[in-house]
Amino acid sequence: MSMWTPTDDGHADIVSHDTYTQGVPHNTFARLRRDDPVHWTEWDGGAPFWSITRNADITAMNGNPRVFSSAQGIRIEDQTREEYLARRTFQETDAPEHLQTRMKVFKAFAKTSVANFAQDITDLTGPILDRALAQGTFNATREIARELPMRMLGRIMGLPESDLEWLVEKGDALMANSDPDFTDHVVDKLTTDEFRLMPFNSPAGAELYAYAKDLMDHKARMGDTDGILHMILKPAKDGTVISEDEFRNFFCLLVAAGNDTTRYSIAAGVHAIAEKPELLHQMQTQDVWDTMADEIIRWATPATYFRRTCTEDTEVHGKTIRAGDKVVYWWTSANRDPDAIPDPFHIDLTRTQNQHLAFGQHGPHVCLGMHLARLEVRILFQELSRRLKSIEPAGDVQYLRSNFVGGIKHLPVTVQL
Repeated sequence: MSMWTPTDDGHADIVSHDTYTQGVPHNTFARLRRDDPVHWTEWDGGAPFWSITRNADITAMNGNPRVFSSAQGIRIEDQTREEYLARRTFQETDAPEHLQTRMKVFKAFAKTSVANFAQDITDLTGPILDRALAQGTFNATREIARELPMRMLGRIMGLPESDLEWLVEKGDALMANSDPDFTDHVVDKLTTDEFRLMPFNSPAGAELYAYAKDLMDHKARMGDTDGILHMILKPAKDGTVISEDEFRNFFCLLVAAGNDTTRYSIAAGVHAIAEKPELLHQMQTQDVWDTMADEIIRWATPATYFRRTCTEDTEVHGKTIRAGDKVVYWWTSANRDPDAIPDPFHIDLTRTQNQHLAFGQHGPHVCLGMHLARLEVRILFQELSRRLKSIEPAGDVQYLRSNFVGGIKHLPVTVQL
């Protein structure tokens, strides 16, 4: 598949993990936006659901959490009530519970707080780039895109640097639990009942649970009671505290989501400048830095979809969505919707009216780490563009086998400094 001109036949299986090994089936999403924007989608893995593909519809529905609830899960797969309660994070809750949890850590991820990380990000980025670029030809996803989010997250969470590689491997096994390159426990290929109460139905969840407990026990012995992980443990205004399972799920969420989404945004951006040299030239000669990060993140859309559950019968475009029906917001379709994004298959680093939904905007669940992601993307490409004479593709890219996390897992490039 060309990143600029989709080649799927317009009738791809949008649920199949295998479909996404060829990239996002954008022709299929274009057909759905045009002909059936509220599409009843049947699949072999569970109950059918409604696919919502237009930007304007997703924006409106995501802003109505009373009717479209997060409190029964955010993935397409069905869960029992027991599984939901065991696995959920604050992403899978509604008000007021969601807001109570979110506010505990909001200040750490607020725009003004994140701005203070700029020097840390710059300090980490330089050595990462210098090591990678010195190789001449390399896998940019692994050597560049994977490295910065991992190391920055370690600083924010107060994690030992020696543990970061292991943590990212476990985070990959969670988020990319459908890709055999990242886990031996491929979720749609094996019986997974043994881990059904773990995050993402994965044995990596059990390992991260144990790590989180040991980490916090060690911090307590050392008298370390500051930082994001301790913020989440503090009582809410009404005196309630999150349970041990909820804390460990939150930890897993930070490790997995905090790495993967920024990684695959960076990888998409590197792929773009390798394919389109004019983008690198533009970075080197124009002031694009206030807008480029959002455009790269829109282009990447690393979170392919989020699911909601309807709480009352609702009509959308003449279709009746019944109470209890699953509803899936396809962010990746919304971010290529020409009614919201003019010329959406063109990367415009100076795009100012950018109505993308990669962060789940216009709803209470807007991405907690969006300001950090923007800053990491901006600084990395500032530093990268300063160092490069040229960057070119050095082979075929490989995409994740996942309908949930969209990204390039293998990105061979050749550079000249």
